[in-house]
Amino acid sequence: QVQLVESGGGLVQAGASLRLSCAASGRTFSSYAMGWFRQAPGKEREFVAAISSGGGRTDYADSVKGRFTISRDNAKNTVTLQMNSLKPEDTAVYYCAATVRNYGFRTANYGYWGQGTQVTVSS
Repeated sequence: QVQLVESGGGLVQAGASLRLSCAASGRTFSSYAMGWFRQAPGKEREFVAAISSGGGRTDYADSVKGRFTISRDNAKNTVTLQMNSLKPEDTAVYYCAATVRNYGFRTANYGYWGQGTQVTVSS
């Protein structure tokens, strides 16, 4: 099993940057593909970005492509989401998620979730 704890959220103005981090417990972090999802009030949780277990593959939602970057450090058991050029529509609770077998873009692919961190972008 793996436990996930997100950090780095906050309130920023449009155009600013934020860096979210997800710290994972356990000695098998490098076996997990990781994803970031977000959920705005009244909306379903949606895919943001994913990275394979070794870091060789990354995928992004069209809405964040070119602005967000996902990366991981398997030696430090962390995955990071660098968010640039933030927009008000990026406002949401951001969740880190892990999957051991099912790399993908759906919430159902991921069996482990963090508690979320709030990102608020003002216009």
